[in-house]
Amino acid sequence: MIREVFMETREKEVVIRTARQQDAQELLSIYAPYVEKTAITFEYEVPGPEEFRERIANTLKKYPYLVAESEGELLGYAYTGPFVGRAAYSWSAEVSIYLRQDSRRMGIGRKLYEKLEDISGLQNITNLNACIGYPEQEDEHLTNNSLQFHAHMGYDMVGVFHRCGYKFGTWYGMAWMEKLIGEHGRNPVPVIPFPNLVSVAGQKINN
Repeated sequence: MIREVFMETREKEVVIRTARQQDAQELLSIYAPYVEKTAITFEYEVPGPEEFRERIANTLKKYPYLVAESEGELLGYAYTGPFVGRAAYSWSAEVSIYLRQDSRRMGIGRKLYEKLEDISGLQNITNLNACIGYPEQEDEHLTNNSLQFHAHMGYDMVGVFHRCGYKFGTWYGMAWMEKLIGEHGRNPVPVIPFPNLVSVAGQKINN
């Protein structure tokens, strides 16, 4: 099963693989329009290349950071990260995804999320949580497409923080959605850091 999860997955010429440091600039070019033109992220300023590389490296210390690649071009990326950060939340992870503007509605988001879910299960993660910008009324900066995508992927609505983020002269809400992917036993096994997951052949998956 591990081999199936981590082998490069080719379907319609799209490969899902672990992000590399040299991907940072291209991934940043995917992320920048979300900062500059949307309220999908509440970040105001586009991070610099070095900061973005550090974000990737810090994520990969424990969690997967995946890219979708086709014919040498990156079409999008997704990753998980800590949920809240307290010890008792160790079996939960927050998911994030960003697709290149011309690569949406092509099934790439589904491929990335399915791979994240497979990996998270192998890590012994039980809960995946999504923090999503929520407009009172859809506008040019924020729609409900992300909520609809997550619902399609099996996430359930937990609740909404109302008017908690201000961007482009508008107050936006923040919705939380969740997907339970594992058993919640009395004595859960520890979460395995992403770098410690190995293939059947015994090789590090993110070499």
